[in-house]
Amino acid sequence: MDGGDGEQVGSKLHSMTGFARVEGHDDGAEWAWEVRSVNGRSLDARCRLPSGLERLEQPARAQVTRHLTRGNVNITLTINRRQGATSYQVNQALLEQVKALAAAAGEAPPSVAALVGVRGLFEAVDTAEDPAAVARRDAALLETLDHALSALVAARQAEGGRLGALLAARLDELAGLVGDAEADAAAQPAAIKARLAKLLGELMAAEPALPEERLAQEAALLVGKADVREELDRLAAHVAAARDMLAHGGAIGRRLDFLCQELNREANTVCAKAAGLSLTETGLAMKAAVEQLREQVQNVE
Repeated sequence: MDGGDGEQVGSKLHSMTGFARVEGHDDGAEWAWEVRSVNGRSLDARCRLPSGLERLEQPARAQVTRHLTRGNVNITLTINRRQGATSYQVNQALLEQVKALAAAAGEAPPSVAALVGVRGLFEAVDTAEDPAAVARRDAALLETLDHALSALVAARQAEGGRLGALLAARLDELAGLVGDAEADAAAQPAAIKARLAKLLGELMAAEPALPEERLAQEAALLVGKADVREELDRLAAHVAAARDMLAHGGAIGRRLDFLCQELNREANTVCAKAAGLSLTETGLAMKAAVEQLREQVQNVE
């Protein structure tokens, strides 16, 4: 979408949806990290690591928190070691824990076939590398993950540019509807008084006429109940607040979601107070615009 405002908003707004893949290698192995994220109320990272590399899960999660604040993030590592360089060893501490659990439950020691399914029990080791070389590879793996997370942030930012333009358009539409509602509301008092006069006129034709003062009191009461100026003022203020948030950017998803709730509440009240078809239709259009805005806000970090 063209327009400097949209680009300016988009450069500061991040979506929670994105994907990135980054590859790396050293003399003994090749690997690739894939990271993808979708909407989430908070930050939730899940790692899928090859057997024997479970030790990287905690540092990987720590890296995610340095890059992101919201979203469900899935991290997958695939690694191919050079032929003949890999062997497996048993994690003795974990094996003893499994045996102890079986004994505590009164069961026989688990079979080898059952132990094969225990995650982390068999650890991959590189027979050709010493611990220092393994540590260097771990550092290289985590460095590649850092690049992948940076690429994910860039993808979410690019999606945020498109999302920001859509949100700005929805807010413009809502602001226009508030202006329409203000014009409709200006005609409400006269419409209410005319409708009330018609109804009471029918009663006065069959019964003794009601005093003019009573007619004025009833009209004033209905006009007061149908006054939507406060609701429209609050709607305009909420739209202005949302625009200000988009202009400043950052992690504004939760605050925008709260504003959508407030916008919907005010639009509902306008519909309830509407005394004429025109204002009712405008109120319903506002509710639809708010719902579209809310759906798009769910993607904002």
